[in-house]
Amino acid sequence: MVQSSGSKTLHSGALAKATGLSPDTLRHYEKIGVLPRAPRTESGYRVYSASAVERVLVVQRALRIGFTLAELAEVLKARDAGGAPCGRVYQLAQEKLKGLDADIEALKLTRRYVRKVLADWKQRTQSAGPGQKSHLLYSLSDAVKISGASTNQFRRKKKPWKR
Repeated sequence: MVQSSGSKTLHSGALAKATGLSPDTLRHYEKIGVLPRAPRTESGYRVYSASAVERVLVVQRALRIGFTLAELAEVLKARDAGGAPCGRVYQLAQEKLKGLDADIEALKLTRRYVRKVLADWKQRTQSAGPGQKSHLLYSLSDAVKISGASTNQFRRKKKPWKR
């Protein structure tokens, strides 16, 4: 750590080590606004305040529960500008929970579908003679048509930030 004006600071390598992220990830976080722009030393090294460790850890925790980097950049920029984006954070978390509930329901449907497919496949393999093809994977096309199931019932993640 580098001492500067009585407060502890970290170079990007030390911040990366403290948070378990790569310096490239930290640069990306800075580029999109998840981390504030770090001042640089005369030799060009980024210097982060010690509070950057907690900020990165908060971001990592939020990512684990479904927040996107774009959403985090939005609320953290508002916070850095003196705002109180708590209402927005709460709203986003509610949306995450609704999405999780939808995913759970889709998984339950998929589980029922796979059970039906396995029952059909068991019958097909038992009916086929030794060395005969049962066309298991090709039977999925017929099963999807019969069930009316969509090919992908899960939510798609938002596309990452454009560079």
